[in-house]
Amino acid sequence: MRHLRPLGERLRPLASRYGEGMLLTAKCLALGAAIMGFCVAATACSLLDGEGTASSPPPAQTAKPTPIAQPPATPTAPAASKEPAVSPSPFPSPAGEVPDSVREATLVAVGDIMVHSPQLPGYYNPKTKKYDFKPWFKQVKPLLRQGDWVVGNLETPIAGADLKYTGYPRFNAPTELSNALKDAGFQVLSTANNHTLDRGFAGIVRTLANLRKLGLVPVGTAANADDAARLVIEERNGIKLGFLSYTYGTNGIRVSEDKAFAVNLIDRDAIAADIGRLKEAGADAVAVSMHFGIEYQRMPSDEQRRIARETLEDGADLILGSHPHVVQPYETLVVDDPSAPGGKRRGLVVYSMGNFVSNQTGSWKNVGVIMSVKLVKRTENGITRTSWSDVKATPTWVHIWGPDAKRHYTVIPMQQELDERNDPNLTNKDYAVMASLLPGITDHLRRKADQKGEG
Repeated sequence: MRHLRPLGERLRPLASRYGEGMLLTAKCLALGAAIMGFCVAATACSLLDGEGTASSPPPAQTAKPTPIAQPPATPTAPAASKEPAVSPSPFPSPAGEVPDSVREATLVAVGDIMVHSPQLPGYYNPKTKKYDFKPWFKQVKPLLRQGDWVVGNLETPIAGADLKYTGYPRFNAPTELSNALKDAGFQVLSTANNHTLDRGFAGIVRTLANLRKLGLVPVGTAANADDAARLVIEERNGIKLGFLSYTYGTNGIRVSEDKAFAVNLIDRDAIAADIGRLKEAGADAVAVSMHFGIEYQRMPSDEQRRIARETLEDGADLILGSHPHVVQPYETLVVDDPSAPGGKRRGLVVYSMGNFVSNQTGSWKNVGVIMSVKLVKRTENGITRTSWSDVKATPTWVHIWGPDAKRHYTVIPMQQELDERNDPNLTNKDYAVMASLLPGITDHLRRKADQKGEG
């Protein structure tokens, strides 16, 4: 900034030329100009820096909060909130309310996935030395993939060739089965059943590893105590569904006491505790796979009905039954629930979904069902409740053909195939068989579960 001479020195030439009067006037004008200049400069500095002066940096300050990121600063900071931070909505609801919403997702479930010895030879490639079971599910794959959750009962270990591939009475399926299940659309597999220990504890560990390697979710068995304590909650479309699985037994095969965690056995206290842990962890609903009942009996036993009701009373919403190897009816049960509207809550019980795939035939053992149920999560006036609706049953039939040494298998949705008739491997006799089975299984599914007799 250049040096400025004193005002009097700069005005003396004017005094000598125009007189002292003019000098006084000039001084006044100059003084006014100086004051105005100072004000303009100060204003400019304020606009540029916000605070302080233009010639030096402003002192360090705490950044001012923006209106969206956080509330304005107050003289005394409030106590820290224990709730997680939530970004404000551009259209916030009144304080303390959650915006109304409706979320939906569909559960699809099937029964027993079995691998008897005759199911293997037709799907082995001697060149690659591998199996390919994907053709089993080619017709039902589109139906399975409609589900947001897809569940099945895996009634065989998948424990590796070194433990030998065998069928009944002690199963062990090739590892390629897990690939076929993944490809078909399965996501959650119940592994607690009477064949869980067919290859001992090692079979459990290997089965879990083979499933998890592909991203499949096993439930009902565990490789260690920490694994047994894990919670299985799968979220779809904003709905958190918890999964549990239990079996009546393991065909008399036992593990040592220090491995009691390996398989979940039906026990009311344990089931109630597990349901409670899932609810505490945020599950909106709970589905329980239950391996129970009497083999080849088409109606549920009194024990099945008792266990199902108790499990619903203890907080479950859906019971997915397996083990009888034939389809049993499903029903809605109403149980007491103080937290539900009117103190009552509905539960869905599917007592048995039959064989999904196996080598068993005759007496309804080659007929299964794909169950579908919609879960709805509603939030109204800040209260969230989850319910189920739209139950659908799609009967299936296992088509078996070819020579005994190399049999082939396909799970067929009967009504769809009878309508379309586009499978070249089906004969007129096969279509006649399905046409006779379909009305019978449809009527059977509608029967009341407390009826007696075979029917």
